[in-house]
Amino acid sequence: MKTAIWMRMFVALALAPAMVACTSTKAPGESTGQYMDDSAITTKVKAAILGEKGLKEFQISVTTYKGVVQLSGFVDTADAKAHATSVAAGVDGVKSVRNDLVVKK
Repeated sequence: MKTAIWMRMFVALALAPAMVACTSTKAPGESTGQYMDDSAITTKVKAAILGEKGLKEFQISVTTYKGVVQLSGFVDTADAKAHATSVAAGVDGVKSVRNDLVVKK
């Protein structure tokens, strides 16, 4: 009988890390699936920006929440800022783009 109790406790303790690993640092109200989708969108937007000749030299940060992409950082011109918006908006899965890029003067 005691062996069965110890065995159950062992199994429960063994499974605990796996259950914790399924949680994420996602935002409140965001499902794990949405968090994964947002991570994929962020990666695609970063890759698209790095692939653009006029944008890859800038330090542009990208975050995504529920399909809304936020761009932040600094660029040299208003044209580069607008171009970053259009590049991000062209990525599959992006619902809208919030451009918080600052044009350096």
